[in-house]
Amino acid sequence: MAATKVTSSASSSAVQRNNPLQSDFENSAEDAASMDSDERYLQALGYKQSLHRQWKLFESFSSSFAALYFVGGIRVTFSIGVGAGGPAAYWSSYVVTCIFVFITAAVLAEICSALPAAGSIYFWAAESGGRKYGRLFGFIVAWWSTTAWTTFVASNCQAAANFLLSEITVFNLSYPTDTTDIKFRAVQWIVAEIFLFISIGMNYLDPKVYKAIFRIATGIIMLDFFLNIIWLPIAVSKSYGFQDAKFVFTQTYNETGAPPVWNWMLSYFVTAGVLVGFEASGHISEETQNASLTAARGIFSSALASGLLGFPVVILFLFCTPSLDTLYSLAAPQPFVSLYALALGQGGQVFMIVICILGLIFNTTVAGVASSRLIWAVARDGVLPFSGWISAVSEKREPRNAIIVMHTVAALLLCTILPSPVAFTSLVSAAGVPTITAYALVCFGRTFITPNHFKHARWSLGRWSRPLTFVAMVWNLYLAGVLFSPLEFPVTSDTFNYSPVIFGSITIFGVVSWWITPDEKWLPSARLGKVHDAVEE
Repeated sequence: MAATKVTSSASSSAVQRNNPLQSDFENSAEDAASMDSDERYLQALGYKQSLHRQWKLFESFSSSFAALYFVGGIRVTFSIGVGAGGPAAYWSSYVVTCIFVFITAAVLAEICSALPAAGSIYFWAAESGGRKYGRLFGFIVAWWSTTAWTTFVASNCQAAANFLLSEITVFNLSYPTDTTDIKFRAVQWIVAEIFLFISIGMNYLDPKVYKAIFRIATGIIMLDFFLNIIWLPIAVSKSYGFQDAKFVFTQTYNETGAPPVWNWMLSYFVTAGVLVGFEASGHISEETQNASLTAARGIFSSALASGLLGFPVVILFLFCTPSLDTLYSLAAPQPFVSLYALALGQGGQVFMIVICILGLIFNTTVAGVASSRLIWAVARDGVLPFSGWISAVSEKREPRNAIIVMHTVAALLLCTILPSPVAFTSLVSAAGVPTITAYALVCFGRTFITPNHFKHARWSLGRWSRPLTFVAMVWNLYLAGVLFSPLEFPVTSDTFNYSPVIFGSITIFGVVSWWITPDEKWLPSARLGKVHDAVEE
């Protein structure tokens, strides 16, 4: 693949910097001589090298691979996935999802290769919208993405708390585990906040030390994978026994109450959520060496590895599940804890739950890296209140203030656990939707508005770029429709899916922000035009 030539020929007089971290697109001969290729590329995109740049391919891969945490995603949503269409729908929908996720990852990897900047997806959206719609796309996706990633961090901590508190049920302790009980929600909130503090606390580590976090996170995920692949089936064979192949590959089920076709389509509600967030490699691209190639490889390879490794986990869990009546009678906050107890016994399940919780903690800390870089990048472009403070970097060249903001917002989101079980669930239900719709919007722009741009990306799809981008757009629009659907029928105030309401509110906020923010304050059209010139020359 040909290397991209990065220059900027247009006059810089029309471009004003809103932040010291932005560049004027042009380098003096002396400055250019002191910069490496990554710094020159970033300068051409309109930004100065402000963050450290110490991470390589493994860290890039791990940032997305650990953020995806395919084993944890399958496990947390397993009971929902089996209920929507049954085992036959679950595994077949997972296969279909993998195919289209790989296509989407390839498309995003290509644009990341052309635009390797922190905050990635909102920057990609702005550029895919061209000079006419770029600012609007950028505003909307900035709010979608920051909401999605910060909400994901909070929901992960609640999920980890549910694993721990499910031990109350396993050991028959005399304490309520019903989410309608304020006593349980109070403890759930405290435990979730503790997990948040531990997870995000690691984000303050020196970047050199944080390399070890990436390795530990990846190691725990693979340990979790192999324990489930090897230990779980051995234990099931010695306890309640396996399901037969007919059950796994042909059994249908309707726990949702939806019409049959709709019920089957709802299986994508789960499979889509398991494989979302692979753009994290793009969020850390300004901290990655040889970013125009390494970040793109990180995006695609992490999606590919997660999808392929996830398939045997799905099939294994289907063979190892007890009867569906038994599965849905498990009363723990996280049913998989009781399933492990049935198969592994109390001692064995304790060990597995420790692995599950550690996996979620490291999943959260890596997601926190992506989330904080996104917030930092948006602040760098000047749209957030106190943007100057949020976009400041520490002496070690890391965005500590953005981490503080992300931690604070996630902690406040967790406080919504206290008023009612519906409040927090409604917020986290919208976590996956903004990211998937952002994928769709980027693909829409690349298909219809800027189809001939960014052809010289080092990681390129060549002549397949536009058709694959169109396929990715249609797929992600379909997923968004599924994620807006209720999961239980008939729909009542208790079963209503608030995702469309929350998503609509975020979108309206983004549009209003775009409308009232002067062009010269954030993502000026002139700056976007300069970037187009830079990557096309």
